[in-house]
Amino acid sequence: MNTIRITTAQNIDIDYELAGLGERIVASLIDYGIFLFIYLASIILGVSLKLEDITTGIVVIIYFALYVFYDLICEIAMNGQSVGKKVMKIRVMSADGNRPRISQYLLRWIFRIIDFGISGGTVALVVAAISERTQRIGDLVAGTVLIRTVPRTDVSKVAFHPADSDYQPVFAEALQLTDQDVELINEVINAYVKTGNSVLVYNMAAKLKEHLKVTLPANMNDMQFLQTLLKDYTHQVSQTESF
Repeated sequence: MNTIRITTAQNIDIDYELAGLGERIVASLIDYGIFLFIYLASIILGVSLKLEDITTGIVVIIYFALYVFYDLICEIAMNGQSVGKKVMKIRVMSADGNRPRISQYLLRWIFRIIDFGISGGTVALVVAAISERTQRIGDLVAGTVLIRTVPRTDVSKVAFHPADSDYQPVFAEALQLTDQDVELINEVINAYVKTGNSVLVYNMAAKLKEHLKVTLPANMNDMQFLQTLLKDYTHQVSQTESF
């Protein structure tokens, strides 16, 4: 399976799997299905309400505008995802591992005319099927790829379980973590289980110890530290929200 390495803001390298052709197709079908549903619902509503021609024309224009700009708006607003991509847990990423710039999203969108408009999707399907990174023409021009947002790892092997109500947090400093920090810790643990790369764990733990200004107990290793932080964070947040 092809992968792409992404360096986070914390200088942690994470390897993501590239989305497959099947996942891209299903995501597109979901998005098209949404517009088909809206189209049918609009027809039924228009007939039942006996809308005038002018009103009908306005509705058609709005519908057409939403259809044309849907992917561009969604990808910019939803961090590289449309509804279909979100369901399939894939998203657009710059081929250099960075978050795509608006200009890259715009190029992908413009080249939908070739990928989907002129050819009805045939060009996109053929090019993605033969390209090394499953990229359509829009991706090749914009320098983007589609990645899987969740590593395919057995969650039971890495995921922390919710702490009991009488659990005593080890690190009160865990409340200083942001949602992005917690997500990144999860990704590092998943990546370690998948690849066995202990350097990821070491680097992540070192940066968190420095950021939170904590010292590990003598019997706790870096992996246990990350798992404990997740448990402490979840417990303290749940206790805060219960009040």
